Amino acid sequence: MAIAFDELRILLIEPSDVQRKVITQHLNQAGIQHTRGASTIAEAKEEILRWQPDIVTSAMYFSDGTAHELIQFINAKDLKDTLHFMLVSSEHRADQLEQFKQAGIIAILPKPFTPDQLQRAITATMDMMEPEPLHLELYDIEDLRVLIVDDSMTSRHVLRRVFENLGVESFVEAENGQQAIDILAEHQFDLIVTDFHMPQVNGSELTQYIRNSSAHAHTPVLMVTARANEPQLANVKQSGVDALTDKPFEPATLRALIARLLNS
Repeated sequence: MAIAFDELRILLIEPSDVQRKVITQHLNQAGIQHTRGASTIAEAKEEILRWQPDIVTSAMYFSDGTAHELIQFINAKDLKDTLHFMLVSSEHRADQLEQFKQAGIIAILPKPFTPDQLQRAITATMDMMEPEPLHLELYDIEDLRVLIVDDSMTSRHVLRRVFENLGVESFVEAENGQQAIDILAEHQFDLIVTDFHMPQVNGSELTQYIRNSSAHAHTPVLMVTARANEPQLANVKQSGVDALTDKPFEPATLRALIARLLNS
C-alpha cells in the first residue's frame, strides 16, 4: 500500500538543537508533520529500531561517530529497502562525500538548503517507495534486458531497485568493466548502466569497448557516477556514453533518461 506524502515519518539526526528546530520547521512547511529528533549516533540507532521511520535525515559528524556508521547500521539491520537516508552537511570535500554517494543514499543536501532542494529530495524518496511501470514505445518493459556494472554492491542494489520499480525483470550484474566485457561476449542487452570509477576496466574504457564491438555498438549506455571531474567527463562523453547522471540520482531523472534512450 502506497504511503501518502503527509504520512511520511522522518527521523532528524542533528547534534545542534538550533539546527534541529530549523530543519524541523522546514519539514513542517513542506507538509511533513511526523518528525522525531536525535542528537547522537547512539540515540539515532535506538530511535530507528523503535520508531521505524521512512526517512533518516542526518548531519555528518557527531560526538560519538559519523553518519557513515548509521548507514552501516541500517545495512546490518537489513533496513535499506524500507529506510531512506538523506545527508545534510556543509562538507564539500569530494573524498568525504564519495562514501555516502556510493552507499546509495537518496540525497545530499547542503547547509543551509533551500525549500526546493528539500522538496526534490523528499519527492525522490517517494519515487523510490512507489513503483510506477515505465511505458516504452519500442519495448515491453518487462522484457527489457539490463546490464548493471558497478563495483559497489550497494549502488547495484539501488539501481536494480529503481529499474524493478519501472517494471524491468531481467538483470545481469557485473562488479567491474572487465567482468562486464566477459558477460558481453556471451549475452546481448537492451541497455547498459555503468559506473565510471571501477578497478581493472573503468566505465569510459568499457564504453569504448562497447562502441568498437560489432555486436553491441548500438546498445545504449547510461553512466551513473559519483566523482568524475570535468576533464574526466569530457573523456567520458568522447567514449560514446549516451547519457550521464550523478550519484545520488533522482529516480525521476533516471526514468526520463531511460525513456529517452530507449524510445529514440
